[in-house]
Amino acid sequence: MRIVIVGATGNIGTAILRRLSAGDPSADLVGISRHRPDQTVEPYRDVEWHQLDISATDAVQRLTEAIAGADAVVHLAWLLQPNHREHVLWATNVVGTRNVLTAVAAAGVPHLVVASSVGAYSRGPKHHRVDESWPTGGVHTSHYARQKAVVERQLDAFETAHPGVVVSRVRPGLVFQRSAAHEIVDLFIGPLVPTRWLGQVRLPILTVPAQVISQAVHADDLADAFARILERRAGGAFNIADEPVLDPAALGRVLGARVVLPIRRTVVRALMWATWKLRLQRADPGWLDIATNVPVMSTERARVLLGWEPQHTSTAALRELLDGIADDARAPASPRLSR
Repeated sequence: MRIVIVGATGNIGTAILRRLSAGDPSADLVGISRHRPDQTVEPYRDVEWHQLDISATDAVQRLTEAIAGADAVVHLAWLLQPNHREHVLWATNVVGTRNVLTAVAAAGVPHLVVASSVGAYSRGPKHHRVDESWPTGGVHTSHYARQKAVVERQLDAFETAHPGVVVSRVRPGLVFQRSAAHEIVDLFIGPLVPTRWLGQVRLPILTVPAQVISQAVHADDLADAFARILERRAGGAFNIADEPVLDPAALGRVLGARVVLPIRRTVVRALMWATWKLRLQRADPGWLDIATNVPVMSTERARVLLGWEPQHTSTAALRELLDGIADDARAPASPRLSR
């Protein structure tokens, strides 16, 4: 089985390569990425690599050539920075996805698997779960959610135009693993905020808005879901998240906080906006809007149709990430730099 992974060196792509290589050593794996990884280390060894930018003017032609003969294409490529220049994100996330879809159609690939997100969902409930039929209109104050919603509409149009292609949409919660620690710090925090203490210091008090109720999944559990979708050629949307839901109490337990105090969401949002505008940290307030507005997902469809059962808890995945932050852990695709 020839599987092409677009965005194969990131947090999710690395985990999928690891899972597919272990599950079927005979699999013919092709990686497409903006930067070529170190092919002397796992899981990038024994992978056919194509270095290209999916937003480039010649992307469709090069993508079509790279994915020719594939049994499936997994599209993961997504930019989160620079989020002060949304047009740059749009070029990769929206135009780049359109280029991938065009190439999949041109090459006659029978199965397309796309990484969507819980962030694609419209505002919804926090205290009961929704399935994959919940509207995917995004949260309009988040560039990430808006662009994920646009991609969902692109997939709707693609399915209508190409009914012979099986289209699968994977909507995970936050994706954690130890080796993603450096990447996540770089994307969401930046070099000006000290982070190494996160895995070492017990907090006396954690103050967080009561509405911050999120879901997370370990990258290996998410990769297993992708592998099962590919094996079964399972179409449609799949919510993927580990248990338990990460509410303020659960966050307090992971961080070792003795007291968890609520704080007004508007106060935290104002602080995030000011520090982001001043470029003191890299998380724009749209991320808080996602955390406080998107619904809690049901993962029943993945469990029933894929036989998917997570091997990690969300709290253990978060703890693993925090310990990785303390150690400045990173994926082998990223060279170690001094901080």
